[in-house]
Amino acid sequence: MTRHFQHEIEKLKKKILHLSATVEDNLRLAAKSVSERDLKLAERVVEVDQDIDMFEVEVEEDCLKILALHQPVAIDLRFVVAALKINNDLERIGDLAVNIAKRGKILAGLPSEKVPFNFSGMLSVTIDMVKRSTDSLIDMDPQSARDICATDDSVDDHLKDAYQKLQAEMEAHPEMIKYYVALLGVARNLERIADHATNIAEDVIYMVEGEIVRHRGNFY
Repeated sequence: MTRHFQHEIEKLKKKILHLSATVEDNLRLAAKSVSERDLKLAERVVEVDQDIDMFEVEVEEDCLKILALHQPVAIDLRFVVAALKINNDLERIGDLAVNIAKRGKILAGLPSEKVPFNFSGMLSVTIDMVKRSTDSLIDMDPQSARDICATDDSVDDHLKDAYQKLQAEMEAHPEMIKYYVALLGVARNLERIADHATNIAEDVIYMVEGEIVRHRGNFY
C-alpha cells in the first residue's frame, strides 16, 4: 500500500466516523423531539439531514475515486466496497431519524400523555448499535460486529412489546388513536434503524473475513 493510498483510506475512515457521529446526534435530537414534544427540535432534525445527504454524496465520490485511481485488491478493495455500502446505510438511518422527527411534530400538536412502552430502552439499544457498528468498521473488529448483529433481536422484542401495548391502548382509548399511531411509527423507525446498523456490522464481517453472512439467520 503506497503512502498516498494509505492517506486516502485514513481520510475516508475519518469522514465515515464524522458522518456516523452526525447521524447519531441527529437521531438523538429526533428522539428528544418526541419525548419533549418539541416542534423546533423536529424541524432542526430535517435541516441537519440536508447536511447528511450532502456529506453522503461526498463520501461516495471519495470511494469511487479511490477505486478508479488506486485499483485496490483483497482487504483494501473490500474495505472501500464496505465503506460505500455503509455510507448508504448511514444516510438511510438519517432519513429514518427524519421520519421520527415528523412523528415528533405530530405529537407536539397533541395532548401530552405517557408513552406506554419502553421508548428510552429501545432508543438506547438502537443508538448503541449504530455507534458500535461504525466503531467495528474503524477497528476492523468482526467479533464486535457479530455481537451487534445478535443485539438486533433485542430491538425486535422492543417493537413487539410496543405493538402489543399500543394496540391495547388504542382499543381502550380510541379517541387517542392518532397519538398512539404516531408512537407506533417511532418504534417502527427505530427497528428499521437497528436493521441498518446490522447491515453495517454484516459488511464489516465481509470486509475483514471475506465472508458473506447475510441471509444466514442466527449465525452468531
